[in-house]
Amino acid sequence: MTDTGTADRNMGEKLNPPLFNYATLAISTEVERVCRAIQPAAWARAGAMLLKAPAVFTVGTGRSGLALQMAAMRFMHLGLSAHVVGATTAPAIGSGDVLVAASGSGSTSRVVRAAETARKQGANVVALTTAADSPLAKAATEVLVIPAADKQDFDGTASNQYAGSLFEQSVLLLTDALFHALWRSSGIQARDLWRLHANLE
Repeated sequence: MTDTGTADRNMGEKLNPPLFNYATLAISTEVERVCRAIQPAAWARAGAMLLKAPAVFTVGTGRSGLALQMAAMRFMHLGLSAHVVGATTAPAIGSGDVLVAASGSGSTSRVVRAAETARKQGANVVALTTAADSPLAKAATEVLVIPAADKQDFDGTASNQYAGSLFEQSVLLLTDALFHALWRSSGIQARDLWRLHANLE
């Protein structure tokens, strides 16, 4: 049986500065490649859809879901009525609303079900996925393909990183880029956005 403490110490000894520098460069290079490969026109259409929506919802599981929670916060700072699916205060989705849904594989059952329900209620669905022919993509109004590895790409062909890390990183950076573009085009000053930041912390 392997001693966990010994294994941890051995791992720490291997984490030398050159290896950390290599990891940093590898990740930033992969993220840059993904960002250069996305379709800006599709993201612009998604942004226009968000601005017209009475309410915006986000849904995802695991780290993808956490990234979209961060996106929901930024949408709220823009003055949008933003909600995270599953939160106790999230209302019902309705006609004209937008659901932003993320799943690397495009087949995460909870996310696909939410997208299908949203469409039945007359809402639009913006799908973030690596798979353009996935169930999530088929349920979507607008598909934003992120050319990254999904969680079970163990061959390292799309990414050298573990599991769906590249997809999850890209969800965060690309939704931040979408926020930044919407903000800059709005003419709203940073001090005005700040008025919507939480003040009960």
